[in-house]
Amino acid sequence: MRRRRFLTGAAGAAAAAAAGVTAGCGNLHSSDPDVLTFMFRGSTEERDVFSRAVAVFEERTGYEVQIISTSADQYATKLQTAILGNSVPDVFYLEPPRTMAYVTNGVLADLTPYVEATDLPVDDIWTAGLDLYRFDGEQIGKGPLYAMPKDLGPFSFGYNKTLFEEMGVEPPDPDVPLDWDEFLERCQALTGDRDGDGATDAWGTSVNIGAEIHSYVWSNGGDWLSEDARTITIDTPEFAEALQYIVDLREVHGVTPSINETEGMDGYQRWLRGQIGFFPVAPWDLTLYRTLDFEFDLCPYPAGRTGVSATNIGSLGIGVSAKSLRPDRAAELAMFLACDPEAQAIIVGEGQTIPNTRSHAAEWVKDTSIEPRNKQEYLDIVEDYGHFVPNALTYTPEWMDAFFTNIQPVLEARADVGEYLAATQPVMQDFLDSAREQFRIDQEANAR
Repeated sequence: MRRRRFLTGAAGAAAAAAAGVTAGCGNLHSSDPDVLTFMFRGSTEERDVFSRAVAVFEERTGYEVQIISTSADQYATKLQTAILGNSVPDVFYLEPPRTMAYVTNGVLADLTPYVEATDLPVDDIWTAGLDLYRFDGEQIGKGPLYAMPKDLGPFSFGYNKTLFEEMGVEPPDPDVPLDWDEFLERCQALTGDRDGDGATDAWGTSVNIGAEIHSYVWSNGGDWLSEDARTITIDTPEFAEALQYIVDLREVHGVTPSINETEGMDGYQRWLRGQIGFFPVAPWDLTLYRTLDFEFDLCPYPAGRTGVSATNIGSLGIGVSAKSLRPDRAAELAMFLACDPEAQAIIVGEGQTIPNTRSHAAEWVKDTSIEPRNKQEYLDIVEDYGHFVPNALTYTPEWMDAFFTNIQPVLEARADVGEYLAATQPVMQDFLDSAREQFRIDQEANAR
């Protein structure tokens, strides 16, 4: 089991615990060379969309594909159990932070020869998306390609145009980010009692710390890791200032819903009800957001001391099992879903993602008939000011998880920001160092 210690963290532990009781779960790896298994996660709507795309692939190629879908909260455990049980699906989703471990431990097939031989427009896929799944044995972003990007998810910022108009607040510039002072002023103007019952029923914003802290930290000149990805760098003035700003939005300025106000209805639910001014508008939310009773559009995230907006780019990869009986067909399916024009028309048309290819995206942004009208903001993030969360650059992502473990007292202003960062940095560093050591061990074990 020494080689499999890369399955660390909650998902890995759950998979290891379940490894002895998976007989009733079925074999996710196809034993029939004429049948591919494709496992992914998502909603019922996403299953329907990808089933339609896969049907096109089957009709075009004559191959049979068995679809295995799970809910998002079950997927990681099911996949890790399949890895431990040597029953990995032919084609499957993977998160970028697992790429190094899956390559090192022989889970993923090298797609490079199939990419070089295909007629599909792989070269038109966003370069940043492809590089996220390249690994040369030492560094992400270089070397062979081990997965196709299923998508790129620019985590954009948006605003409720209807609420801005109702409250008489000037809307944000679609091209120039507000600085933090300007952003606070807009949030204060948007916060108030709209129905006159004496209770606040509109707020400037609502911050999801796990998703949005990256924007505030990066735009303020802070970061999580040193350039060589070996040192945790959260104990800096820039990082502390960003976290303090987030805390103060609620605890000092009251422009986000309070702890009590989020107990019955969180910020996301209040945004859906039209009560929040600024809120993230990620591509995967568009199908739902377009049904809401207010108009919305996109704008840059507010910028800290750098004056430059920043946000994170998410992604999922489509990998091929190194033990697939037909890796050529499996690779063809992965590439088809990632960049075939007909498949992309189905996937993008249903609001699951932005186009995965540059040429399709250039046409997509011109359509202002449906929200958001400022779709160019998504492309600006991908091409200009977006960053990948750096846990994708390390052997395991648990070091970043440790940051959020005990952060709640800080967010409620019951613990000091600087003290928390100083105490948490060495804990995160230990996780990072352990990951590097495990990487070395696994490399040596797999080289034998």
